[in-house]
Amino acid sequence: MKDCIFCQIGEHELPAQIVFEDEEVVAFKDINPKAPVHILIIPKKHIPTVNHIGQKDVKLLGTLVIRAKDIAKKLQIDQNGYRLVFNTGTHSGQVVDHIHLHLLGGGPLGSIA
Repeated sequence: MKDCIFCQIGEHELPAQIVFEDEEVVAFKDINPKAPVHILIIPKKHIPTVNHIGQKDVKLLGTLVIRAKDIAKKLQIDQNGYRLVFNTGTHSGQVVDHIHLHLLGGGPLGSIA
């Protein structure tokens, strides 16, 4: 989508501190980090929210999680722990209407439950 900031990052039309990229996924540092390590992992395919995921997207969602695991290992936060979060809709704090998986770690995060 032309007006989607994450689509523009995925197409290299906007700058980002990219930490990983392949044919399906781009991962980059969040510009407003909530933890010492805060990476956004996005599919290159535009999907507005988790509510828009269909059965055809199951493999892609699995890929996002596997890439998050691999990035956590690369950034050496896998042993002490990390958090993966999808926000969906405005009440959750989703700001960009393009699904993105937050990878948070690098220090104690505290409990959310």
